[in-house]
Amino acid sequence: MKFSVVIPLYNKAALVEVAVRSTLAQTYSPLEVIVVDDGSTDGGAQVVSQIADSRVRLVSQDNAGVSAARNRGIELARGDWIVFLDADDWQHPQYLASLRRAHTIHPRVDMLASGFAQVSASGGVQITPWRLPEAHATIEVITDLWERWMKGTPFFTGSVAVRASRLHAMQAWFPVGEWTGEDLDLWFRVAEHTPIVLVHAPLAAYRTQVSGSLGSAAPAFRFGPFHNRMRERALNGDLAPEYRRSALWFVAQQEVTVARDLLAAGRRTEAIRLLVGARRAALGRRWQVTALMALFAPARAVRSWQRWRLRARGRFVQVVPEPD
Repeated sequence: MKFSVVIPLYNKAALVEVAVRSTLAQTYSPLEVIVVDDGSTDGGAQVVSQIADSRVRLVSQDNAGVSAARNRGIELARGDWIVFLDADDWQHPQYLASLRRAHTIHPRVDMLASGFAQVSASGGVQITPWRLPEAHATIEVITDLWERWMKGTPFFTGSVAVRASRLHAMQAWFPVGEWTGEDLDLWFRVAEHTPIVLVHAPLAAYRTQVSGSLGSAAPAFRFGPFHNRMRERALNGDLAPEYRRSALWFVAQQEVTVARDLLAAGRRTEAIRLLVGARRAALGRRWQVTALMALFAPARAVRSWQRWRLRARGRFVQVVPEPD
């Protein structure tokens, strides 16, 4: 397997070297690491240019957004698999080797992924590799990503690899000009054509609270255009029949989640409007609990409840284990 790693870069000079070196330090070496500088103004491109490794390819473009940068990387990639990593995130040294091992077990799938860990930007720039589960971690085959996503976030952009031929067979990749859900848009469209093999090990790190990071956006603004496109595709028959019900349920549940965030922000009218739009989930307990909160709970109570839920369950699949 020949992996091309695509890293979009925009004003992450303090973190990008760690991201790039995490790919270069893989026990199974990538073919290349393509850093697409999307018009950075903080010297990040110069940081990358000083990394003395022939596998690193630095290309520059005028600022056009993260989707355009990733798409440029896909166009330039020479590998038969394309891996994605943001400039403020990090991959464990065993990441590519683990995906390769999973591929030998399921050679026909076109998308591989792993679990991930959450790290705080306040913890410093460098990330220390942590102890992984046993060498042959559990592997899950996901055939319905919509249903699986509602059980917990299985992966993120920095822990995904897609077969290049699958991407090139598609009419569009990341939607240009969108800043919320542009990665999920692609993952779910890929999932219409192939199962996803998920390695149950935290093999990439997602930094939280990074200035300018997409992940630092307020949760109330995470309902993106791709949700509406997904619903339209399900309703007009463009989505395969076996996925239609789970896709509509997925979109409705995302609306419930955003409605809760709006309630916590004191935006009750908007939350109620969103709940009405999510009526396909009205028979579910989440919708009903949220409707009761919309009718009776003050914003402060909803915020407290949300914080308690996050502490109890966590937003991510894994947390960082103890380092070796």
